[in-house]
Amino acid sequence: MSQPYMEQSGDGDSFWVTTLGGPHIVIPESACQYWNGVPKDYPNDEGDYGRACEVDGYIGLIDVGPEKALVLGDHPGNTTFLPAHNLFVRWIAADSAADILQAATDVVGSAQWEEELVWDISQPVVLFDSVHGHDYIRSEEHLRVDLPPGRYTVRAAYAQTETVYMVIVQLGQQI
Repeated sequence: MSQPYMEQSGDGDSFWVTTLGGPHIVIPESACQYWNGVPKDYPNDEGDYGRACEVDGYIGLIDVGPEKALVLGDHPGNTTFLPAHNLFVRWIAADSAADILQAATDVVGSAQWEEELVWDISQPVVLFDSVHGHDYIRSEEHLRVDLPPGRYTVRAAYAQTETVYMVIVQLGQQI
């Protein structure tokens, strides 16, 4: 896969992947070729995008080719990944990227985790808007996340401070 295209937030460290209003999806890199996004005859056929939209809640797993992909559902906000915390941050409301990133790192240790699942990862994963098919991933915003292979506990929570609203999704590698 080519060098990722990402939107820089302005804080110099994070890149945000936007959405056209649907969920984001995180797919193992080799399985991206199986993702077709929204078909041409949408809404008569909702295709892979429809499967992602069926996820009820903040997180869920769906089959993509021979792999499982993580759907980041519910709030369709710009999303980034903080590798220091293995944390996806989904922007609902904040004045700036710096504010939401600071808030995310402040609340991750005390978050009230609402959902949890187990996801096996054997390769780098790619975050992008689920509306796009594999043919468009290289030209659209996406973020490649290189995690060590293993079994991960994925947990999600809605979190807020006085000025920031977000959903955080943390990946914790099981030993």
